[in-house]
Amino acid sequence: MKYARVGAALTVFAVVASACSGSTASPSAAAASGGASGGTGATINVKVGIELPMTGGEAPNGVPTANGVALALSQIQVPGFNITINQQDDAVNGKHSADQGAKNMSALANDPSVLFVVGPYNSNVAQAEIPVSNAAGLMQCSPANTAVGLTKGDAAKALRKTYPDKIAYVRVATTDDNQGAGTADIAYNIANAKTAYVLDDTQTYGKGLADGFEAAYKVFGGTVAKRDGVPDSTTDFNSYVTTLKSLNPGIIMYGGVTTSGIGLFRKQMAQQGLATIPLVGGDGISDGSAATPSSYLNIAGPDGDANSYSTVAAIHDIPDPAKFSNDYKAKFNSDPGAYSAPGYACTQIFLEALKAVSPGVTDLGKLREAVRAYVADPTHTFDTVLGKVGFDANGDTTQHTISYYQFDPTTKDWKFLKQRDFTADPVK
Repeated sequence: MKYARVGAALTVFAVVASACSGSTASPSAAAASGGASGGTGATINVKVGIELPMTGGEAPNGVPTANGVALALSQIQVPGFNITINQQDDAVNGKHSADQGAKNMSALANDPSVLFVVGPYNSNVAQAEIPVSNAAGLMQCSPANTAVGLTKGDAAKALRKTYPDKIAYVRVATTDDNQGAGTADIAYNIANAKTAYVLDDTQTYGKGLADGFEAAYKVFGGTVAKRDGVPDSTTDFNSYVTTLKSLNPGIIMYGGVTTSGIGLFRKQMAQQGLATIPLVGGDGISDGSAATPSSYLNIAGPDGDANSYSTVAAIHDIPDPAKFSNDYKAKFNSDPGAYSAPGYACTQIFLEALKAVSPGVTDLGKLREAVRAYVADPTHTFDTVLGKVGFDANGDTTQHTISYYQFDPTTKDWKFLKQRDFTADPVK
């Protein structure tokens, strides 16, 4: 079952805007999750924040992920609570914006009824948001962030400048030292490419992914012929295509997202007869079929999408794939996206924490802190759609599995190849 892809159609869950707070609420989620326990006691109104890119070229990423949150809230109840959604969009002019993400996180932190946030999608947005959520003690769970420095080392501690030893950010996606290794595994062992031309979009995620690729690719035995940083505002890639011609590598590795222009690069490669050179990227390009507007496969076109590979920093073989896929399709009339199930899992983690800490607690500030502390506790594990998930002392998931995909010319979509657990099967 291929849950880790976006269907041709994207469906945004129904929302109702609040004129005074700027938040949005999902009526279906509220109805399904709310209600006092056994009809006794007052119902407590709380919210889950969603902070994802929802518009323009980023919609193929954000919308299916947000739908995963809405699906979980429609299916799982916490007695005594009416749970709605405060929806924020960090896309500006169709591309994710770190500045907008920080503003959105401030808005969520300043809404006392928001107890938990699912998001963001992009790692450079997380860099801007973590200082805000840390200062507010507001737990956020990213379904998709993979940059290593968000959680590990001095860089991560610097992001938690208000409370350096307090974790208010966790993620169910594994990190780019693993995802980069996955792209290197594809390049060397599946595409049989012994030399690579490496490009990154100069952003936090893209650079980190390319770093992970380089390190692992060399261990496998590959050679990086050249590495170039390509600004995410680039629209003419002909100079890089010229470089590619001179290098004649076995594969191109791209660290970055579709909105940084890689689809156009691939299209320009095809126009010069170079589409036979394979390309591998991370989850930044695994954003839908060729029929999905603004996706990598859609922009690259019928000649450019051939010989393309991608990865997703999440498990493909989830415990009950048929149920999740059927439930998602029934609600949204489309296939799940790459991070729909991880978005669902983040929400499950919040709801399980809320159930555990809420007895006898009605103060929203105390509930927010109790949820944060419960989720951050490394001794706790959570039963999720992804399987059993826990977090280490840094907030990183205990699951280290990367899923591999290849373009299928028959379906014009990503086809699952295999998954690799980099804890059980590390790069050697």
